[in-house]
Amino acid sequence: MKYELYIFDLDGTILDTEKDLAISVNYALSVFDFPTLSIGEVADRTGNGVKRLIEKSVPKNTDAKTTLAVLDVFKQHYFYHCADHTKPYDGIIELLKELKTHGKKLAVVSNKMDSAVQELARDYFDGLFDVVVGQRDDVRAKPYPDSVNKVIQTLEADKAETLYIGDSEVDVQTGLNAGLPVIAVSWGFRPREVVIVAGAEKIADNASELKQY
Repeated sequence: MKYELYIFDLDGTILDTEKDLAISVNYALSVFDFPTLSIGEVADRTGNGVKRLIEKSVPKNTDAKTTLAVLDVFKQHYFYHCADHTKPYDGIIELLKELKTHGKKLAVVSNKMDSAVQELARDYFDGLFDVVVGQRDDVRAKPYPDSVNKVIQTLEADKAETLYIGDSEVDVQTGLNAGLPVIAVSWGFRPREVVIVAGAEKIADNASELKQY
């Protein structure tokens, strides 16, 4: 294991959050009598934070005030229901525990709102991550490398010994923007061709394959 710090994306990488996200998005849309979306359609709109998720989910030409109101309803609903159906992907917890056994540092960097990221990391991976960073006003969201660089600085890590793992084109771009090697996973919110086009050279199809990398 040549890396000392492993930085993971959350949604679609270590946690299967598709159903809970879709339920909360559709609840917010229904409050305003907007058409609802399939789980896949919601997943396609994720990756750039909840504000962009809602902007992409409301009907075209929805005014900014209404869009923000939908966002507020989504945040309130998701805060209480973010773990109703969410679960870690197969083999992920075992992989994280093995990395910790070998003395490795682990972190999460997500564009999901920070309160939800902190809660989910605590509920599903309590004690496994050294640093958890969600979307906050003081840090630019991915694909800007700010949150990744903040983690590296906080843990006093060496970029040459740091690996980034994610499931989307945003994650691939984030890792590359931070000057890090990237491994993409194929089980998340994006098909293989999307992360390949984004620049992913290594793609893991399951946790065992990720471990081999």
